[in-house]
Amino acid sequence: MAEKVNLENILFLDIETVPLEKNFADTDETTQLLWEKKSTQFRKEGQTAAEVYQRAGIYAEFGRVLVISCGFFYYSKDRGGVFRVKSFYGDDEKVVLKEFCETLSKLNNFILCAHNGKEFDFPFLARRILINRQKLPPQLNIAGKKPWEIPHLDTMEMWKFGDYKNFTSLAVLSYVFGLPSSKDDIDGSQVADIYYQTGDIKRITKYCEKDMIAVARIFQCMRGENPLKDDDLEFTE
Repeated sequence: MAEKVNLENILFLDIETVPLEKNFADTDETTQLLWEKKSTQFRKEGQTAAEVYQRAGIYAEFGRVLVISCGFFYYSKDRGGVFRVKSFYGDDEKVVLKEFCETLSKLNNFILCAHNGKEFDFPFLARRILINRQKLPPQLNIAGKKPWEIPHLDTMEMWKFGDYKNFTSLAVLSYVFGLPSSKDDIDGSQVADIYYQTGDIKRITKYCEKDMIAVARIFQCMRGENPLKDDDLEFTE
């Protein structure tokens, strides 16, 4: 499928998420009870729900979207092939999601592509959009659709080649394809601490953009194409 899709009709994306609150103790009583039950699925013996609360950021019911970074290819007469980068970020998740959905609705012919997107990015976004009482954009409104009708691409799924026991990180794929690492400053495990301790969303956004750009480059490599260069990047506000 990857070879048949027009590269200029793909929207690459990556998201960064954090727990709803800084600490487990800051959550309300109902959330604490629900997290207590949920976290029994992965807590080690002797661990408390509070000790594993940082993991809440990967569950849409207990976490929220902090950053969404997107990018797409287009042709410019002056520069040739260009990859335009746009990020949505902020403390107010409702605003972040609203702006993202408005943009996505204008690109209703675009296919979404992310690394592990089918397991994380796409469902997390869809769930948080609904929780925030917003309308799902066409690309995320997939209820009742057949698998081949869903406009999603996933570089991790593409790399599996049917090997469903395999998990390959973005960092590993970047390395084996000889691409720049997106983890040269921080990695995903540090996002919540950086946000709640320093509030440095711009640093997190920069990291998210690097991950998203890595996805685009990996996708190109999987198509047998030369990956985009830094000079091809165009950042927009």
